[in-house]
Amino acid sequence: MDNHAVGCQWMPELAQIFVYPIKALDGVAILQTTVLPSGALQYDREFAIVDAEGNVINGKRTAEVHRIRSSFDLETRTIALRIEGEPGATTFHLDVERSPVEQWLSAYFGFAVTLLQNTETGFPDDTNSPGPTVISTETLRTIADWFPNLSLEAVRRRFRSNLEITGVEPFWEDCLFGSAVGEASLKADRVVPFHIGNVQFAGVNPCQRCIVVTRDAMTGEPYPHFQKVFVAKRKETLPEWVEASRFNHFYRLAANTRVVQPQAGATLRVGDTIALD
Repeated sequence: MDNHAVGCQWMPELAQIFVYPIKALDGVAILQTTVLPSGALQYDREFAIVDAEGNVINGKRTAEVHRIRSSFDLETRTIALRIEGEPGATTFHLDVERSPVEQWLSAYFGFAVTLLQNTETGFPDDTNSPGPTVISTETLRTIADWFPNLSLEAVRRRFRSNLEITGVEPFWEDCLFGSAVGEASLKADRVVPFHIGNVQFAGVNPCQRCIVVTRDAMTGEPYPHFQKVFVAKRKETLPEWVEASRFNHFYRLAANTRVVQPQAGATLRVGDTIALD
């Protein structure tokens, strides 16, 4: 048995599910979710905010997005919007009152924006891996220990992963991608099949991070030297069984995925077990 297989001998369980109905805004913790044929989770990044040129408004481009507080009710399809530190929220129906939502956001940003909707794939950053991102609670807890004054919840908000697993060591999710294939290692398609409950996924690669995780998710305030510290610690703590060839740099965290075989009505539930195939 190789080092990769040895390192992955654990009994993980799905502990939390998060979806982010509007890309770049706050997430919602749910107990179960439907996996769409595309591999995306229902309601996850279903909407994207775009400017007049069609550019997506997110934390990479617009730090002010961090100060928007959004509360979603997925059953009633409503969103309550307010600005961090200010009282009172305004509630809108996402389907019936789309234009008023756009007006609220436009007033906040100071330029015209619209909401785009995609109920089939959502708006993933990596269209080759539209499935949920996977991370372990112990990974997030370990990262919180790297940074004074950052709590587990603060780190969770920064990294915005969809599926959080327990019952494993830190960085167990690094099991969910394979070794390099030739020189194009980071674009290689050597995936790792695994099941969550009855749904089969393929782990594709370690998720490349951006400037968003360096900032406080609630205020947008940057954490001094966050990326430098993260990269050094990630390299230092990389498990010996990890396929290091998949890291051209160490500013990567969580596993990107896609579905192996689309199936209508596939469901993930908190408490589902996770197994490598």
